[in-house]
Amino acid sequence: MTSSAAIFDLDRTLIAGSSATIITRHLVEHGIAPDRKIPFADTLGEIYERFGENWLMMQPAKLAGRAAAGWSVAEVEVACARAAEEVVANLAPFARLVIDGHRDDGQLLVLATTSPEPFVQPIADLLGFDAVVSTKWRSADGTFTGELDGEFLWGKQKAAAVVEWADASGVNLSQSHAYSDSYFDSPLLDAVGNPVAVNPDAQLAATAVVKGWPIRHLDKSEGVAKIAGREIQDWTRPFMRPELVAPYVSFEFDGIENIPAEGPALLVFNHRSYFDPTVMGLVAAKANRSIRGLGKKEVFDVPIVGRLAKALGGIRVERASGSDEPLDKAAEALAGGEVVMMAPQGTIPRGPAFFDPELKGRWGAARLAAMTDVPVIPIGIWGTEHVWPRNSRLPNVSFTDRPTVQVSVGPPVKIKGKSPNADTKRIMKAISAQLPSESQEPKTPSPEELARTYPSGYSGDPTAEAERRPGTDAPQTAGTSGSKA
Repeated sequence: MTSSAAIFDLDRTLIAGSSATIITRHLVEHGIAPDRKIPFADTLGEIYERFGENWLMMQPAKLAGRAAAGWSVAEVEVACARAAEEVVANLAPFARLVIDGHRDDGQLLVLATTSPEPFVQPIADLLGFDAVVSTKWRSADGTFTGELDGEFLWGKQKAAAVVEWADASGVNLSQSHAYSDSYFDSPLLDAVGNPVAVNPDAQLAATAVVKGWPIRHLDKSEGVAKIAGREIQDWTRPFMRPELVAPYVSFEFDGIENIPAEGPALLVFNHRSYFDPTVMGLVAAKANRSIRGLGKKEVFDVPIVGRLAKALGGIRVERASGSDEPLDKAAEALAGGEVVMMAPQGTIPRGPAFFDPELKGRWGAARLAAMTDVPVIPIGIWGTEHVWPRNSRLPNVSFTDRPTVQVSVGPPVKIKGKSPNADTKRIMKAISAQLPSESQEPKTPSPEELARTYPSGYSGDPTAEAERRPGTDAPQTAGTSGSKA
């Protein structure tokens, strides 16, 4: 029976750097390898981690087996088993999600690496891989002889070994996936139907563009682009300052320290204006975090803007579809340790609903919080409607009469995870608590104030806006179950 496989390189693919550094340290600690400082080893290691492998670097690796002559096979197994635990603990944040996804799809998992089999077999075992294709060392009488058992698997030889394994295992490579960072693994990537360039070196990145191969970075959500090793938000963060982004606005920020400095978090905020995403970008920059935001499909469908939004890590939401896909993608981002932001209201309230002291939300944020068990951080935004009201196509820019925007970040909301309705109310109450006292006072808006809450060309029923309930995009009617997000 023909099957398919997911084939993974190890160094700079599943982990950020070189596993050899970790494994060598454990061999030294177990008294197997000599504690000898190799000249320029740190420099070479840094060059490898930054730029990837090259022919010159691989020559010492090719001869490494000679240094193992006389090493006890059993003792190496013990040391490498300990090293494997550390290597697996250093997996790229999204690597395990990708691995588990292929396992769930019924594909065989294969670790294909130039590193010697004694070093990487324990890693494959811990990850639950089905096979290892790697360089082999010859042994006799319980010790390594210092000779290779077969080819040194690098470049074309590595690809040929994978093809040979696939033929022997009944695996159809045209239906298989392969992941690697190195240009020298191009023959392997060419051999499968679904090649993926992961954290690619410069040559592989260029090859991927020419051949149309997808590029992934397993330390970031799928689709997030990197430039010179850093995502776009990392490069732009120094410029995300209120005086540079919106000098025509007076900002007041409070409670930024409530956003975790590391690890996953779900930022929930109230929606008052088209200017709110800019404000949240400033909040994230002040917290020194990159964020993944859920946004309406209309934004992602704009050719240039949509591509940029995806490159920044945006998650496309088609509310009318009722699909769980956006929440699943947001859950993946959180599982990878990232920060996700969303407005539970789903859209800016219109008409009388805009002035309702009681914030109403849909169930998406509550469901996501229950799925992931991450900190839910409430953020109150006030005054953005004076910067960019909904009935305006552009923000109001005035340096003589600058509006004030207040942003308050509260402590995490306690989510029980039993009822999305009850948890949504908890979330909206926590957001309300971050707003100024005037937000809690009933208000009878003037016709001009009402007009500013309607999008250009709005022709809906303003009275229906106040009847929305959590979990639905429309007023509840008989037989209406409501949107899932």
